[in-house]
Amino acid sequence: MAWTWTIAVLVMLAYLLREWAWKSGKKKKKLPPGPRGFPFFGSLHLLGKLPHRDLHRLAQKHGPIMYMRLGLVNAIVVSSPQAAEQFLKAHDRVFASRPPLEAAKHLSYEQKSLSFAPYGSYWRNIRKMCTLELLSNHKINSFKPIRQEELGLLIKFIREAAGDCAAIDLSAKVSSLSADMSCRMVFGKKYADEDLDKRGFKALIHEGMQVAATPNLGDYIPFIAPLDLQGLIRRMKAVSKIFDDFFEKIVDEHVQSQDQNKTKDFVDVMLSFMGSQESEYRIERPNIKAIILDMLVGSMDTSATVIEWALSELIKNPQVMKKVQKELEDVVGLERMVEESDLDGLEYLDMVLKETFRLHPLPLLLPHEAMEACTVNGFHIPKKSRIMVNVWAIGRDPIAWNDAEKFFPERFVGSNIDVRGRDFQLIPFGSGRRGCPGMQSGLTVVRLVVAQIVHCFDWELPNNMQPTELDMSEEFGLTTPRAKPLLAIPTYRLRH
Repeated sequence: MAWTWTIAVLVMLAYLLREWAWKSGKKKKKLPPGPRGFPFFGSLHLLGKLPHRDLHRLAQKHGPIMYMRLGLVNAIVVSSPQAAEQFLKAHDRVFASRPPLEAAKHLSYEQKSLSFAPYGSYWRNIRKMCTLELLSNHKINSFKPIRQEELGLLIKFIREAAGDCAAIDLSAKVSSLSADMSCRMVFGKKYADEDLDKRGFKALIHEGMQVAATPNLGDYIPFIAPLDLQGLIRRMKAVSKIFDDFFEKIVDEHVQSQDQNKTKDFVDVMLSFMGSQESEYRIERPNIKAIILDMLVGSMDTSATVIEWALSELIKNPQVMKKVQKELEDVVGLERMVEESDLDGLEYLDMVLKETFRLHPLPLLLPHEAMEACTVNGFHIPKKSRIMVNVWAIGRDPIAWNDAEKFFPERFVGSNIDVRGRDFQLIPFGSGRRGCPGMQSGLTVVRLVVAQIVHCFDWELPNNMQPTELDMSEEFGLTTPRAKPLLAIPTYRLRH
């Protein structure tokens, strides 16, 4: 018992010493404004079930570059396009690293994934490998037949349901489509949900993303991390074990099967580098498994969430739906389905998707970490600070966007703003060194799936529900999916 009290006293003394040193430094160096916090816990109590909304409200009071002490950690919250440009472009290298979060430790094989790896030579090498070998335009194009085939199966299913005038769960169907496309791209074949776990791909990835995004006391007050007071680490380990067993099976299957005639999937490509003395990519099994999970989450969950929200907004706004369908009739015609070669001619659809990305992005970019102390806009940013870029708040910045809460694709008419990370008022894929390398693959899938579903079918809500009554509430996670599934009744539109 005595040693417990000794540790408690030492922790208290360390905390008081840290506070004294911090306040002394604060007098000399100007930190950004922000809320006052409590001892030990800082401002953690201000973060609720939807942290991006809580941070947005605080930023409206304290400013677009806001300082918060979260537990024992310095955090900087970025909530405007101008501020985001400072952190992700002007000082990109300083803020290019990742903090050592519990989620990164347990879900990405000790920070071996592209998403969570700290900045350095390892991260540069695997980013180069992913960009050149896995996500190049040539590789994306090689999966075109897979996208066509899987989307064709979904359209066939919906057409049969339309004959029965039955409501379908669009959220579930889009999720299954995304999972099947992702599995074939990453693993080379589809797997049934039960091959992974009785809960299935979507539920397990959703669980992983939810526990990874939930503010974890252990990340902010490190000495209590082993206590796992929220049960998050236990859940992370359980999810990680299921994925690891599945990935081991996948890798073993690929090692045993060397079919030279098939299109090489992501696992084939990475295995060709494993143990090679000639390759510049020094990767082994844990690295491959970490990158597999990265690719699976990036291609499956994020794409499905954006498609789900785009369809929700179109059903909720019938006048926008009609404009998209008119454009598709003009470009494609009603005699055939959409092909990937049609996508570049669909300008209004692109505006709809930009507006969807603006209102329903990944709410917070994965946290960045300051590799050294830095001055931004006259504010001192301490070394090791965690930078939280609130993309959800940026999409609602009243200086950047008029009538920001309204879904209004026409705001992009005559605008050069795009989603590729150059325009900081719209950065759903991030920007700078840590921008998403899978952006082109994701955009191709999202554009094709939304175009096809809207072109082939008219949609109405069940039980005579009016579009304005559609529930648009969200759930928190690394993405913000719909809180309730999107149910709608299809009517086939095409003439064949």
